[in-house]
Amino acid sequence: MNLTKGPSNQTCAPHCIRRPTTVIRCLSGTHELTSLSSSFNGMASLYVSPHPDDFRSLMALVAAEFCPSRPCTLIEDPPASLALCSRPSLVLGSGGGEVLSGASAVAWYLASQGKRIGSNAKQESQVWQWLSFADNELTPVSCAVVFPLLGVMGVDKKLQQSSHAEMMRVLNVLDKNLEPRTFLVGDSLTLADIAVATAALLPFKYALEPSNRKALTNVTRWFLTCVNQPQFVKVLGQISLCEKMVPVTPKPSVAIVPAANANPTADANAANGKPKTEAQLKKEAKNREKLEKFQKKKEMEEKKKQEKKLAPPTEKKAKPEKKDLGVISYDIPTPPGEKKDVLSALPDSYSPQYVEAAWYSWWEKQGYFKPEYGRKSISEPNPRGVFMMCIPPPNVTGSLHLGHALTNAIQDCLTRWHRMRGETTLWNPGCDHAGIATQVVVEKKLMRERGMSRHDLGRDQFIQEVWKWKNEKGDRIYHQLKKLGSSLDWDRACFTMDPKLSYAVQEAFIRLHEDGVIYRSKRLVNWSCTLNSAISDIEVDKKELTGRTLLPVPGYKDKVEFGVLVSFSYKIEGSDEEVIVATTRIETMLGDSAVAVHPADPRYQHLKGKMVLHPFCDRKMPIVFDEFVDVNFGTGAVKITPAHDHNDYEVGNRHNLAFINILDENGLLINVPAPFLGMKRFEARKAVLQALKDRGQFKETKDNPMVVPVCSRSKDIVEPLLKPQWYVDCADMGKQAADSVREGRLKIIPDHHHKTWFNWLDNIRDWCISRQLWWGHRIPAYFVTVTDPSVKPGEDMDGHYWVSGRTEEAARDKAAKRFNVSTDKITLRQDEDVLDTWFSSGIFPFSIFGWPNETQDLSVFYPGSLLETGHDILFFWVARMVMMGLKLTGKLPFKEVYLHAVVRDAHGRKMSKSLGNVIDPLDVITGISLEGLYAQLQDSNLDPVEVEKAKQGQKSDYPTGIPECGTDALRFALCAYTSQGRDINMDVNRILGYRHFCNKLWNAVKFAMRTLGDNFVPSEKAQLCGEESVSDRWILSRLCSAVGQCNAGFQAYDFPAITTAIYNFWLYELCDVYLESVKPVFSRAEEDSGSRSQAVVCRQTLFTCLETGLRLLAPIMPFVGEELYQRLPRRRSQDGHPSIHVTPYPETEEFCWHSEDVDRQMEFVMTVVRTIRSLRADYNLTKTRADCYLQCIDSETMSLVEQYSLQIQTLSLSQTIQPVPATGAVPEGCAVAIASDRCTVHLMLKGLIDLEKEVAKLTVKKGELEKQMDKLREKMDKSDYKEKVPVKVQELDADKLRQSQTELEKATEAIDNFKRMVGRVTTFLYHLGVAALNTSHRYMIQSMLCIPLLIGWSRQPLCFSFLSIHQPSYSPQGAVNSEYGRGVQ
Repeated sequence: MNLTKGPSNQTCAPHCIRRPTTVIRCLSGTHELTSLSSSFNGMASLYVSPHPDDFRSLMALVAAEFCPSRPCTLIEDPPASLALCSRPSLVLGSGGGEVLSGASAVAWYLASQGKRIGSNAKQESQVWQWLSFADNELTPVSCAVVFPLLGVMGVDKKLQQSSHAEMMRVLNVLDKNLEPRTFLVGDSLTLADIAVATAALLPFKYALEPSNRKALTNVTRWFLTCVNQPQFVKVLGQISLCEKMVPVTPKPSVAIVPAANANPTADANAANGKPKTEAQLKKEAKNREKLEKFQKKKEMEEKKKQEKKLAPPTEKKAKPEKKDLGVISYDIPTPPGEKKDVLSALPDSYSPQYVEAAWYSWWEKQGYFKPEYGRKSISEPNPRGVFMMCIPPPNVTGSLHLGHALTNAIQDCLTRWHRMRGETTLWNPGCDHAGIATQVVVEKKLMRERGMSRHDLGRDQFIQEVWKWKNEKGDRIYHQLKKLGSSLDWDRACFTMDPKLSYAVQEAFIRLHEDGVIYRSKRLVNWSCTLNSAISDIEVDKKELTGRTLLPVPGYKDKVEFGVLVSFSYKIEGSDEEVIVATTRIETMLGDSAVAVHPADPRYQHLKGKMVLHPFCDRKMPIVFDEFVDVNFGTGAVKITPAHDHNDYEVGNRHNLAFINILDENGLLINVPAPFLGMKRFEARKAVLQALKDRGQFKETKDNPMVVPVCSRSKDIVEPLLKPQWYVDCADMGKQAADSVREGRLKIIPDHHHKTWFNWLDNIRDWCISRQLWWGHRIPAYFVTVTDPSVKPGEDMDGHYWVSGRTEEAARDKAAKRFNVSTDKITLRQDEDVLDTWFSSGIFPFSIFGWPNETQDLSVFYPGSLLETGHDILFFWVARMVMMGLKLTGKLPFKEVYLHAVVRDAHGRKMSKSLGNVIDPLDVITGISLEGLYAQLQDSNLDPVEVEKAKQGQKSDYPTGIPECGTDALRFALCAYTSQGRDINMDVNRILGYRHFCNKLWNAVKFAMRTLGDNFVPSEKAQLCGEESVSDRWILSRLCSAVGQCNAGFQAYDFPAITTAIYNFWLYELCDVYLESVKPVFSRAEEDSGSRSQAVVCRQTLFTCLETGLRLLAPIMPFVGEELYQRLPRRRSQDGHPSIHVTPYPETEEFCWHSEDVDRQMEFVMTVVRTIRSLRADYNLTKTRADCYLQCIDSETMSLVEQYSLQIQTLSLSQTIQPVPATGAVPEGCAVAIASDRCTVHLMLKGLIDLEKEVAKLTVKKGELEKQMDKLREKMDKSDYKEKVPVKVQELDADKLRQSQTELEKATEAIDNFKRMVGRVTTFLYHLGVAALNTSHRYMIQSMLCIPLLIGWSRQPLCFSFLSIHQPSYSPQGAVNSEYGRGVQ
């Protein structure tokens, strides 16, 4: 890359500079990045190529789209004065300022402006590494493949084929890197993705056919995700992927820049009234001509397409494309609740629709989900114990997302596991009334459909509308839970507004109020002016700003400015002095009542006892000294607004300041002087600022990073507001809850949450439980007015004038007794507010069982066993349940708390409807098109602007929609993702992989059922008979290991350990090894009586693995587990278990055959097998079976190889396996690889490959490796390499050099080996006496001797016959007996 300084052509040192930041700094001795930024912000010009396939210019253009202010894009030639030698080039500043030249330098600079080069130094190095990959690895092979197709260079088919293979190799490297990731670096799109995606444009457009793309699943997914980002679309438009790699007509050089920037210089001249130059006019005419030609060509192509469509079809049929797993539905009529048909044959492949049909309603009708199943009474003692867990009640407002799906997948797995262990098991469902969320939904619906507000209807009618909506829409969540397979006891389902739970809520409030735990107070709350209600902390989103930002606010036409710090002064009374203070909310200065400074600040010691004057009223405000002030921030003086800031509130209390409330519930200004009175709060912001300027007391405005509190429901800016509310005194309850964990009575898993638990509870603040809503539990508290002259009137703030009661009559009696008057002198006014939703949720674990009444369910199931939920509601719900349970019942509500990670999207973002990343689990289960996702947004309550934003998010993440994955695959993926202590970035595309795992299970069971046969009868119980083969003993040992790992995983809540154990057992051990190794046993069983008896043992082993393996996975994959289990024969001991979900879970006491010795032996065997397979792959022996000699270091290894020879032969696809002692001779002509320190593999290649061709191929590879290494050494030997190249890149270069050296040594060794073989064949011919034959005959004989095994040694007689013709005295037997004959043989 070249760097130029202005028109004077002062150029930096031309040596290679590795980091663009270094490049930017060497523009001159003093220039830094900031100076370039200021230039860029002034005027910048980006010169690019007009060719639509110039990927280097495209990279710069896409990077420019991320810039806060885009440079002007020019396709004309740059001025000669700039001396630019390449495009893209970036001129910073007007008048020919600093210049960046070269795609990488330009793109890095532009991406850095848009913060797309990584969030830290490590990520920056990774981005630079991927830039290098795009330049040095992907671009050369892409051009070598595509340029001949575009007519840029001549076509050499052989070269093009080898280039295509190399390109696939490079893309495979990329594919492996992308397997666990959505983007290349970090969790968001960076310059790494821009560079590699633009470098991959040519292959995807012209060279990668559908079959290639199918082999590159992760690359294709990532590429489509990138090019569907709005910034890519703006530059590239819609990309058409290659269908067939064929030469294409070169496209004319049409401008690739967005239309808005097509010729900004000309537009600017026109706008300024300047005449266009002759050169500009010629350029425009030329461009128009090119564009017209291009348009004509497109019209002709379109015309041909239409003619082709109308033409009669030809007889030649296109090859049918290979289809993905198809959709098979279950069509046998089965009434709901009846058992599914399991007698008909299984479909050819797994299909979620088929498998998941009919089972759930049968499970439910049979009562499998109820704790009463299999026992007379729930009170009946169960030696296995009781397991009870209540569901975290989801909001009634709508649908579940993947976060809820994770919660329910984990809880259902645990529930099914405990149930299969024989415990009395209850998982209790329920639903939360979601006060604010539900009221907002119904209010929007009313306004949308009838143009009415809730106030138009009145409270009672509005509540009826909410109940109507709940009865119509509120069961969607339960439907989703059933589709997820959740084994909940639906007869015990609860809704927090049901009479039973409402009674419990009322009783809890009254008891706590009578105990003095609930009290009334006027304090600061989080206030939403749009909702006219206080909201909880969990409903406040913290929006981080880096500086000045304009945000939309409900009720305001224009966006409002945030992220600025305004400084102004207060005059000191009786002095010319002033104190400068600063604020991010300038309008709140109208409510200031003091200025605070630090007691130790020497600058303000002389102001003790002084007052400052408010500029807009006659208020005098004291200067107070308080240690909360940061001496080093700003001027060290802080304005104090006690009624509108949480910190100032505390200062106001400490110094007994005036609390001046300047906002009403709607956000209008009150208690302020004209002209501000009645203004909207953010309009007053502008007015106050202007008034300060007019008075000369405004000082400055500057950017200020800050956090803005936003209401998650209404998107309004949250205001701290003084309101009289009901509070719960949490001091004592918080201490009890904290002590329960400290003393070990309550266990929180994982324990790293202890610190957070103690920090919150040890510093707990009282809990505001009032909400200014209509939907919810109305507070059973009444304000008392006494019509008796002896009793003075009370104030709202005075708790003495508030009574609580179960009925109004009970409250009246209580008030009369308190004030010692008759009931007729008491007037009551019930509080209009409702209780915080978390209040009813806090008593959920015992209110669902009828508390305060003593019920059978309460005595059996309370306290519960476990509370499982996300760690994000540890305080809002978990802590409050513990506090309320201890206070109201004297017991902990559960013994353990397991906190799972929070599910985020593939980019690490929190699930949010406005981002379009909230995914309905049902859409993952059944699949949905992109259009279907769009339709859901239209039916939502999002604003039109948010709908468009969400659409862009969906198009970016799911360009082709979401594929059908099925319930079992979704559950398995969620559990596999769950690891304690970190959030989950859930990529929906990866869930599809577990559907393929289901298909593998399906095929394995189908194969096994055919192998078992119709007359197979399993033994009465799983046990060893003593006649098991080494394969049988090994797979049973692995089964026992899986049983142990699964049970340990469930006990430790280690779900990835469970899924890994199941996945490895089924896929890598049962399917890949055992089933393959026993196939010869079954194939020989019909011919050999010994094999027949061995096959009987194999069948019993196979059945044990299938039946036990299905029971292991049943809690996680309930549908496919049941479907396949029902097809298997039953052991006599299990005839009484109609469903897999009431069959005992496998335990280590029964499956106790784990043998570390057998596992160790088989691990050695598999190492040998993998080594043989690797050698076969190296020499492309895909269908050819070769003899294999295993040279063993000792007799023990020899014995082991002999014992497992059949398994090694079968699994490695070898012709024979021959153990060879350490001192034994191995025949010549073998490829060699070390399997372990005990065994070396010799694979016979002689006669299987074309030796000379292999030598030629390896020689070319050796030459390429040597060139690569020379280039790499040259780069690393440069004097400035260690100083200028990042350490990470240096490490990668060193690794690459070591790897190339290893490959070179292998290639050299292989060449020498092959040459020795060729030499021996030639010598063999000489000894046969045919050296004098003509060249063609010698070549023919040599080819026969080296012919591949597909023709094989069956051709030897032909070879020897040929020799006999030319040498009548030749004896084939003699040749075989000779040294060289033995070598060839």
